[in-house]
Amino acid sequence: MKAIQVREFGDSSVLVYRDVERPQPGPAEVLLRVFAAGVNPADWYARAGFPAIPEEMRPQLTLPFIPGSDVSGVVEKVGSEVTKFREGDSVFGLVRFPQLNNGGKSYAEFVTAPEAHLALKPENIDHLHAAATPMAALTAYQYLFDHAQLESNRNVLVNGAAGGVGHFAVQFAKMKGANVIGVASGRHERFLRDLDVDVFVDYTSTTVEELARDIDLVVDTVGGPQGYRFLSVVKPGGTISPVFLGEYHRSRAKELGISFKGGQVHSDGTQMVEIARLLQLGQIRTQIDSIYLLREASLAHQRGEKGHIQGKIVLQIAE
Repeated sequence: MKAIQVREFGDSSVLVYRDVERPQPGPAEVLLRVFAAGVNPADWYARAGFPAIPEEMRPQLTLPFIPGSDVSGVVEKVGSEVTKFREGDSVFGLVRFPQLNNGGKSYAEFVTAPEAHLALKPENIDHLHAAATPMAALTAYQYLFDHAQLESNRNVLVNGAAGGVGHFAVQFAKMKGANVIGVASGRHERFLRDLDVDVFVDYTSTTVEELARDIDLVVDTVGGPQGYRFLSVVKPGGTISPVFLGEYHRSRAKELGISFKGGQVHSDGTQMVEIARLLQLGQIRTQIDSIYLLREASLAHQRGEKGHIQGKIVLQIAE
């Protein structure tokens, strides 16, 4: 089969399109013919060897490896213990994450996936939109509902609201009846208005501190050295949920009664079933920023590393 393989750590040029052996499913796994694979920041961080993470904390990756964890495809073969799926089913999910050493290996024409990590693909979306969904939607879902335990009718601010995790966080918060402030650059305003944000903040012309007050929850999908600016907009007893590393002046936050809640996103087939249900009902939708062929994975990574993404980047692998 054709796949993208990383044989050495580096920039996008180390993503090599080549022939590799087709995998075989274990007893509790299925073999998928991959139609599309989502592209995530975790993919280009892994490709580069996680240089921003201190060496003692750095995930260990064994070269060579096939990147990718988001997948949508059709079941080609089932393991002896599989009960939920059968050959011909269209499924999607986040595969083996965060087990990066073995990896999801979705940048390939075929991939094995644990049955427990998958859900049936909604009939009303194609494989491209399905593959763009799992990691971003699960991250937003787990942050809002598992970690922050968002209650109804709260004030929620989403920083980086137009990105993969951000646009799902906006939609999940609106489902809970939240008043949502979306922060992004001006070119994303129409998109976020369509997602029904209550207040749009163009960070290129306005500071968050000018427009936001009494926020119950900040979902910060950006992080960075100025994360502490949100301390002035969160109410005492409120929460900041950082998706990426940032400087939040946590000692000062503690004095203000602000807590931090979050954690590493993980594969979860049960939550994927719920996300699939919401997609099928049209209560949430997935935005695609751009589509590349499998052999163009290096271009997809270059697009991702430029930032300012609206939704998700996807690799189209089969039609």
